[in-house]
Amino acid sequence: MKREDCFVDESRHGQHTATCNHREAKLSILMTPPIENGPKRSAESAGQSPSGRKNFLAMLGPGLITGAADDDPSGIATYSQAGAQFGYQTLWTMPVAYPLMTAVQLISALIGRVTGHGIAGNMRQHFPRAFIYFCVGLMVIANTINIGADIAAMGAASQLVFGGGKWLFVAVFTVGSLLLQIFLQYTKYVQILKWLTLVLFAYVGTVFVVRVPWQEVLRGAVIPSISLNGHFLMMLAAIFGTTISPYLFFWQASEEVEEVKCVKEEKPLTRAPEQAKEQMHRIGVDTYVGMAVSNLIAVFIIVTTAATLHANGKTDIQSAAGAAEALRPIAGRFAFLLFSLGIVGTGLLSLPVLAGSAAYAVGEVFRWRTSLESKPHRARKFYLSLAVIMLAGLSLNCIRIDPIKALVWSAVINAIAAPPIMVAMMLISTKAEIMKEFVLSRRLAVMGWISTAVMTIVALGCIAGWVSGK
Repeated sequence: MKREDCFVDESRHGQHTATCNHREAKLSILMTPPIENGPKRSAESAGQSPSGRKNFLAMLGPGLITGAADDDPSGIATYSQAGAQFGYQTLWTMPVAYPLMTAVQLISALIGRVTGHGIAGNMRQHFPRAFIYFCVGLMVIANTINIGADIAAMGAASQLVFGGGKWLFVAVFTVGSLLLQIFLQYTKYVQILKWLTLVLFAYVGTVFVVRVPWQEVLRGAVIPSISLNGHFLMMLAAIFGTTISPYLFFWQASEEVEEVKCVKEEKPLTRAPEQAKEQMHRIGVDTYVGMAVSNLIAVFIIVTTAATLHANGKTDIQSAAGAAEALRPIAGRFAFLLFSLGIVGTGLLSLPVLAGSAAYAVGEVFRWRTSLESKPHRARKFYLSLAVIMLAGLSLNCIRIDPIKALVWSAVINAIAAPPIMVAMMLISTKAEIMKEFVLSRRLAVMGWISTAVMTIVALGCIAGWVSGK
C-alpha cells in the first residue's frame, strides 16, 4: 500500500471517525484521560511494557526534559535571589506561572507534533524574513549569554565541592557536553537527559535538612504579596522571564519533531490524524508533569534560601554558587553539598537544551538538516552552529563577564524576544491552513493569549527596570 493511501479516507465513515478522534484528542490535551482505544506504537519503538508504571515513564520525554532544563544554574540563581531577598513573598508566582507555562509548552509541542516542523521552521514559512531573523537572533544571543553564565556557575560550584581550578571544570563541562551532543545519537542522548532530571531532587533534599516554617510557606504560596518597590517588581519580572523562556518553546517543539523522525511508525498528525488521540494524551501527560516538576523545584529553592539565608539576614546573593557557599555556615555541609551538586547536574542538563534549541532554530531558518540523530557528516552546518554557540558561551568566561550582568542581559533579551515569538506561535497554532483539524481548542487558545499578555507586561517591566538602572 502506498503511504498516501494510509492517510486519506474519502468515505463519510472515515471522515466521521477522524472528526471524533480529533474531538477526543482536544479533550485529551487538556484533561489527559487514560487511552482506551486508538492506534498504539509498538512496545519496542515506544519503550513501553505491560506495566502501568513503565507506560507512564515511557510517556515522559521532551516535556520532562524541557521543564527540568528550566531550572538551570541561572534559574537557580534567580530563585535563590528571590528567596534570600524577599523570603516567602514570591512563592505565589509559581502557582500562577504553572498554567501559563504549561499552556505555552503544550502549544509548542503541538506545533512540532502536528506539522512535523519546529517553531522556526513554521515561522520561516509564514512570516517575513526580517521578523524571523529578529526573533531567532535575539534567542540565540540570550542562549549564548545564558550558556556562559551556566558554565561559570557549574565551574564555581565544582570548585567549592572538589577544590582545584575552576577553569579545568569549565573546560571539561563544555567540551564533554559538546562531544555528547555531536557524537551520541538523539535516542541515546535523550535517555541520559531524562535520567539527569533526577538531580533536581537535590533541592527537595535541602528543604528537609533545614528548619522551615511551613505555615509561612503556605501563606506565601496562596496569598499574593506585591510591593511597588522597584527591586521587588524587577524580581517578579525575572521570575516570570526565567520560568517562561523562548528557548524552552523551540526545544520542546524540535524534540517532538525528532520523535517523529526517529520512530518509524510515527508521522506528523496532519499526515496521520489517526495517531492524534494517543499522541496528544502523551504530550499532555509529559508537559503537565514536566512543568509541575520545574515549578516544584523552583518552590523548594525559594523555600530553602528563604528559610536559611533570608532568615539570617544574608540577602546579597550574586550567583547560584554564591547561594550554595552561603548555605554552608547556616544550614550545614550536607545542605551545601546537595545545593552545589544540584547546580552541576542541572547545568549538564540545561547546556544541551540551550545550545540545541538555538542550533535547531538557526538550522530551520536556513533550511539545514537539523537532527541530533544525524551523523555529524550528514548535518555539518547544524552541528557546527551548535559548537559555535557552545564555544561562544565559553568565551564569555574568558573575558570575565560579571555573572549578575550576564543574567540581567539574558533576562532583558529573553523578555524582548518572548512576546513576538509567542504571538507568532499563537497565530500558527490557530490557523486551520497550517494545523488542519488540529487547531487549538478554545480553552488552550485563551490560556496561550493570556500567557502572551503576561509576558508582554514582563517584557515592559524588564526593559523599564533595565533603563532606569543604567
